[in-house]
Amino acid sequence: NNNNNNNNNSQTRSKKVEDDNDHADYSSNNNNNDTNTSTIRDSTTRNNNNKTLVKRKSYRENEFEKVLSLPIVDIADLRRIGWNGIPTDQRPKVWKILLGYLPTNSTRRKQTLIRKRSEYRDAIAQHYNIDDNSRTDQEQETLRQVLVDVPRTAPDLGLFRNDRIRQLLARLLYIWAMRHPASSYVQGINDLATPLIAVFVSDYFGGRDVLDGRILDDVTDDMLDEVEADVYWCLTNLLAGIQDHYTSDQPGVQRMVMRLEELVNRIDADLAHHLQTTGIEFMQFAFKWMNCLLLREFHLPCIIRLWDTYLSEGGDGFENFHVYVCAAFLCQFSNEVRSMSFDDLFGFMQNIPTSDWTDDQIEVLLSQAYVLSTLFHGSDAHLTSYK
Repeated sequence: NNNNNNNNNSQTRSKKVEDDNDHADYSSNNNNNDTNTSTIRDSTTRNNNNKTLVKRKSYRENEFEKVLSLPIVDIADLRRIGWNGIPTDQRPKVWKILLGYLPTNSTRRKQTLIRKRSEYRDAIAQHYNIDDNSRTDQEQETLRQVLVDVPRTAPDLGLFRNDRIRQLLARLLYIWAMRHPASSYVQGINDLATPLIAVFVSDYFGGRDVLDGRILDDVTDDMLDEVEADVYWCLTNLLAGIQDHYTSDQPGVQRMVMRLEELVNRIDADLAHHLQTTGIEFMQFAFKWMNCLLLREFHLPCIIRLWDTYLSEGGDGFENFHVYVCAAFLCQFSNEVRSMSFDDLFGFMQNIPTSDWTDDQIEVLLSQAYVLSTLFHGSDAHLTSYK
């Protein structure tokens, strides 16, 4: 009889848990049943949590897992699926592979990370952790410029107001300049490091948004050391594809601005004519778009989404496809621009209203840029994603 009563009580309480999942306390009149009740409650809560909190992976997430789980990642497949956006928890690894930092061969990745991170630590000892008196005048000027620009980098985001992040940013920028004397440090390179830092820090927290900086309380120095080394090497590989953007007179940036002007003349002659007649030159507003890759025009989450596509474009993403994105961006505001006089137009072009933009607007922008690229240049990476 006692056994029957206990079973009945357990069944009753189990039913109560199922009926009222939010009930916080299940008191028992029989102390001997406390343990059983607790066990039932914990088991039921776990089951309900599994039902309500565990999100089934999307088709795209499964597609990425399938590609990334191969012993050797097919880079063409990775670019194909990455063009339309990369899941946040998989983005750090995908970016590192697309930037050529992580090998496509999975058996080589661990050793590669150990070696490259060790090389970067050696570079810190060689170039940064030295007496200032041992630096040349040019090196001291470069360090001074870096230290001036770092506090100006994404100051609206808590992540980049953090002293530890600022220190790692200053180190990696200075070391990059020392190891690339042909270009050295140029303003704008500091901005290019910000998406990499945000994405690679998020890798330690399942791809969570870390931009407010609060997560840094849980970030160890060892984690940041790894992030710093990874950002340095990925930034180095990124800049290698657009090296002449940051050499003397920045010919690469000027070339992209001229291509943008030519493109707008072909796709929206009225807009181009209005800019010309009002005295607005493309170089006055588009130089910044090319030098900083629109990082000062969009919130960082939007930039991160843009970079998914740029990296999936291969070597042309930050050079050629970016021009089509800028053309699509400018032409979106054609009606407003053509109604403005010089003073209003000059101010508008320096601060185009994108504060409310999200991934939805970025997706539209990328689609428009793709159409332009197929008409005037072609984009194999996106084309193959629809075969």
